[in-house]
Amino acid sequence: MPVPRRFDRRPPERDTTKVNERIRVPEVRLIDDQGTQIGVLKTADALLFAQERDLDLVEVAPEARPPVCRVLDYSKYKYEQAQKLKQARKHQQQITVREIKFRPKIAEHDYDTKKHHVERFLKHKDKVKVTIMFRGREVTHPERGTMILDRLAEELAELGVVEQRPMQEGRNMTMMMAPSKAVLAGRVGEDLAGEPGGDGAATAAPSLATDAAAADGPLAATAAIADAQSADGAAPEQSAAPEQRAAPDAAPAGDVQSADATAAAGQQEQVEAPEAAAQDAGAAATGTAVP
Repeated sequence: MPVPRRFDRRPPERDTTKVNERIRVPEVRLIDDQGTQIGVLKTADALLFAQERDLDLVEVAPEARPPVCRVLDYSKYKYEQAQKLKQARKHQQQITVREIKFRPKIAEHDYDTKKHHVERFLKHKDKVKVTIMFRGREVTHPERGTMILDRLAEELAELGVVEQRPMQEGRNMTMMMAPSKAVLAGRVGEDLAGEPGGDGAATAAPSLATDAAAADGPLAATAAIADAQSADGAAPEQSAAPEQRAAPDAAPAGDVQSADATAAAGQQEQVEAPEAAAQDAGAAATGTAVP
C-alpha cells in the first residue's frame, strides 16, 4: 500500500531519470558509449557492461518495450545539458505585456497621464494592451473608444506599432501595441541639438564667435607690437587706456615706477618755483643780476 503524500516525509526527487541500480525492469535494450546498438540484455548484464567501462547505465526511453538504456558518463551529460539550456535562455528575449485602461469619457489631463505611461512602457521595450472600459449605456457608442485608441496610436507612432487593431469583446475594447524598430534598436531619444541648423547650433554660434574674438584679441595686439619693433628697431610708445590709468593696481611694475618718478619731479618743480621767483624780485630791487 503506497504511503499517502501528506505523510511522506521523504524529499521530492528532482531528477526522475533512472540510473544504474534504479533500473528495475528485467531486460533492457543496450546502446554503448559509441552509439552502437548491442541488443536486448538482462539488466544485470547491461549494468556490468557499463561498470567495466567506468560509465553509467542510463535509461533514455522508458516507454519503449523493453526500455532503451545507454552507457555514458551521466554527470558529464547533465552538465552539457545544463550549459545548452543556459545558452538557450541567454539568447531568448522575454516579452512583458503591460495593460492600461481608459474610459470613453476620459478627461484631457487623465488622457495625457495615461499616454505618458504607455510611452514609458514602450520605451522599456514592453508590449502594451490598451483597454477601453464601457459602463452602462456607453457600450452603445463604440466609436468613442475607437477614436481614443486611434488617437493614441497616431500620437505614439514613433514609439510603437499597432499589432492588433481595436477589437471589442463584450464591454471592453482592446488594442495591442508593440515597440517600434527604432525603440528596439535604441535610436529613440537621441539629442539632436548639435545638428547643423538646429536650435543648439544657433545658440552656440554667438558664444563661440565671442570666445574666438576674446582669444584672438591679445594675440593680434602682441603680433602687431612685435612687427613694429622689428621694423623700427625700437619699441613704440604705448599710451595707457583710461581704464588702465584709473586702475593702478592692474598696471605693470615698470609703469608704476615711472608714474612715481614723474609725480616726484612735479613736486620738486613746484617747490623750486617760489624760491626762483623770490631771487628774481631781490635782484630787480638791488639792480644786480642773479646768475
